[in-house]
Amino acid sequence: MHDLPFNFVDYEGIKRLFIYLNKDVQLVTRNTAKADIITRYKKEKEIVKSLLDDALLGEYLLLDLWTSLTTDGYMCLTCHFIDNNWTLQKRVLSYTFMPPPHSGLALSTKIHNLLCEWGLEERVFSITLDNAYTNDLSVDTLRVELNLKDLLVCKGDHFHMRCCAHILNLIVQEGMKGVDPSIVKIRESVKYVKGSQARKQKFLECVSLVSSGNKGLSQDVSTRWNSTYLMLQSAIHHRRAFQHLDLIDSNYKYCPSKVEWEKIEQFCSFLKVFYDSTLMFSGTNYPTANLYFPAVYLCYIELKKQIEGDNEHLKVMASKMWLKFEKYWSEFCATLAIACVLDPRYKMTFINFVYTKIYGECSLEFHRFSTKL
Repeated sequence: MHDLPFNFVDYEGIKRLFIYLNKDVQLVTRNTAKADIITRYKKEKEIVKSLLDDALLGEYLLLDLWTSLTTDGYMCLTCHFIDNNWTLQKRVLSYTFMPPPHSGLALSTKIHNLLCEWGLEERVFSITLDNAYTNDLSVDTLRVELNLKDLLVCKGDHFHMRCCAHILNLIVQEGMKGVDPSIVKIRESVKYVKGSQARKQKFLECVSLVSSGNKGLSQDVSTRWNSTYLMLQSAIHHRRAFQHLDLIDSNYKYCPSKVEWEKIEQFCSFLKVFYDSTLMFSGTNYPTANLYFPAVYLCYIELKKQIEGDNEHLKVMASKMWLKFEKYWSEFCATLAIACVLDPRYKMTFINFVYTKIYGECSLEFHRFSTKL
């Protein structure tokens, strides 16, 4: 819970605390503490295995990979399933160091070994990963291995699912290449205010004077567009405070003009639908596959609206995003539309409506989907 090492039981302070609480206490060594923790882990693992055995449907896996600041690779395999009370459950099966090579074959072997260890080889339905060449290769290899034993539904046609939130991230990142100068000014403004305690205090005084209410400033991260969205949102809320800071601080050179503030508000309004969809896809306590189709359709509508609109800045941005959007829409809309059909709020009526809006009446695409279903 607190990320303490096994030898914390050897700390003098811990020993004195135990003795103070109970003078007859039998102090343990770090090896004993380690053995107790491993024993507890094995018991908990059997409980999770029992839950997985009683699951009503197949298991759905989620794989996360990342590299630490020290360039070490790590892997986390999470299992989503529905228990016998029809409650969506989530369990982390493995959180482990991933030694090199980080190749598709090595990753596939690691996942396969974990499936066998947990007894899921015959029960897994799909696996979701970020969009990357190595991930694609690993899933293709794993699919072949499982198909040789005839263990996958529909020969694995629905086995590989890319992370919808990650795909939206790629789409928006494409549109934000060549960042608008107004966004750069906001970024530099936030950096300026956060640069020293004196500036922070001066900005808080500005916030108090204009009575905008302090919601804090958010600094963005270059690899996460949603952090840029949140930065712009926080800046818009403090617009008058920034304008007042510009009047009283001669060193502050980054305040956007009136036209640039309007442009920033337009950017935020455009990106809101993508941000809301990302939040929806990132939920862990409710199913999200059935939400994909209507959420992505709203993104489609917003992109078409801006491409056909009069705002040149948003038109350029939306056009870049559209190229990425088309690629992933055509590849995954049919698979995830199936989940939408099973949702009683949508059914085939909604799917037909969306395909008609996109492809026209009696579209060949809808016919293909109906045939596949």
